[in-house]
Amino acid sequence: MLIALQGAVSQGVLWGIMVLGVFITFRLLDIPDMTCDGSFALGCVCAVLIVNNNVDPLLAVLAGMCAGAIAGAVTGILTTVFEIPAILAGILTQISLWSINLRIMGKSNTPILAKGTVFSAVSNMTGLPQSTVAIILGILLAVAIVAILYWFFGTEIGSALRATGNNEYMIRALGVNTNSTKMIALVLSNALIGLSGALICQSQKYADIGMGTGAIVIGLAAIVIGE
Repeated sequence: MLIALQGAVSQGVLWGIMVLGVFITFRLLDIPDMTCDGSFALGCVCAVLIVNNNVDPLLAVLAGMCAGAIAGAVTGILTTVFEIPAILAGILTQISLWSINLRIMGKSNTPILAKGTVFSAVSNMTGLPQSTVAIILGILLAVAIVAILYWFFGTEIGSALRATGNNEYMIRALGVNTNSTKMIALVLSNALIGLSGALICQSQKYADIGMGTGAIVIGLAAIVIGE
């Protein structure tokens, strides 16, 4: 039972990084960004790079993060340039990403059991179980992300981003381009979601086309419970 609990905690910590991404759009911009389900599964880029191209696991994680950021940028373009309502733009991107993720993987499931991961590399160096390594690395990464976000939202751009969610008309009257702040928030949010998806892929040793299903619900529930 203790082993099962340890595995659940390790998964939960890594999912927590996804919740940080959902928090940015849901609490700061007041947008339930539906892109989350698709950009989380876009972490499959990480698995494909490791399996098919023998890319370093750490670089593969960064690639998954960048892929998530691109997904967020697409939603941002649909929202700001084409003036599609944010929730509908997220749904459009999410539906599109289902086909894109399937095309990237070439099949519904991509196992990486025979390949090394970030967690297995640290486990080999320290001798700790991979579930323990996942908990430690997940907590350290989450703390680092929270610290960076705390600093960022205290800057001029970060303050403008927070003000956009509080009162878009007021901050626009002060000369701030709200389209830019929305784009930054969506890109940053989905980059964290893609990062979480890539880490989950390496933790569970496979990527699945349906791994992002319900991610937005989990994220919103976690935010409500956390508050």
